[in-house]
Amino acid sequence: MVLAPPVKPPLKIGEVANRSGLSVKTIRFYCDEGLIQPISRSDGGYRLFDDGVFSELALIRTLRAMEIPLPDVRQILEARRSGVCTCSDLKARIRSKAGEIGEKITAMQNLQTELFGLLNSWEACGGRTPAAPPAVLVAADG
Repeated sequence: MVLAPPVKPPLKIGEVANRSGLSVKTIRFYCDEGLIQPISRSDGGYRLFDDGVFSELALIRTLRAMEIPLPDVRQILEARRSGVCTCSDLKARIRSKAGEIGEKITAMQNLQTELFGLLNSWEACGGRTPAAPPAVLVAADG
């Protein structure tokens, strides 16, 4: 005899908020914008969710951190749910955003190198002003 795994009870919005670290207001907003969908409502009208909501919320956080607009986030989530993304425009925007992120990473790495150079020059001169400021300071003043 094979036993079926126990069915997890649906989660109310407050439980989703606690476990995700998001506010109830944010989760309601995501529902109202069509980004996430409750599996049902309780007799009292509470939105009910399953555990799948957490992966969607994590993806929304990631996409919003990349400054992807909400309509694009919605399209990405819909494509993910369907398993097929046929929207070439959306794919192009995602590729473009990935390229922008790569450029920002390179710029930040260059800035980090300049800042370490600044620190090293101060350590080498014993706290006195170095003869020539690093390029990052010259660019910031210009």
